[in-house]
Amino acid sequence: MLGVGAWRTRDRQRGNALLPLPVGDMDWDLTDHRGQPVRPLDWVGRPVMAFFGFTWCPDVCPTTLSDISLWLEELGPDADRLVVALITVDPDRDTPEALADYVSNFDPRIIGLTGSAEQVEKAAADFRVKYARVPRDDGDYTMDHTAGVFLFHPDGRFASIIDFHEDRRFAVPKIRRTLS
Repeated sequence: MLGVGAWRTRDRQRGNALLPLPVGDMDWDLTDHRGQPVRPLDWVGRPVMAFFGFTWCPDVCPTTLSDISLWLEELGPDADRLVVALITVDPDRDTPEALADYVSNFDPRIIGLTGSAEQVEKAAADFRVKYARVPRDDGDYTMDHTAGVFLFHPDGRFASIIDFHEDRRFAVPKIRRTLS
């Protein structure tokens, strides 16, 4: 039993490679949809809701951002305490201007973040997000990506993930727990 216990706790000793890093341990630099630089330390002290996606997404991203907008509405004034970010997985197309146009279709508290391919890759690695460019038959491409919404406590600790299409009855209480 001691051996099983040691084996099960080994990830706690060197950090769990499946869970996102605490926000304060992340080390990325991105640009928001207004052209302003954003770093993880800018978020420490506030609860965070972050989602990876892209503006050309046909279904998952607009649906998730619509859900986030509804969750924010249901939270009322408490939602103003959250940092809410869409981080692109398609920096080739998602310039700050493209993100500004895209996020304007959703709750105004949602910010869009982009950067170079290397900067986005670093952010995705810190969040433990996977994404890949997928060619289409018409010569264009789409992006496959992790579709969960990441929640972090104000001190930067990872709190939870809201799965794609998770019922609002479960999603909003997860967010409220992050706020408290």
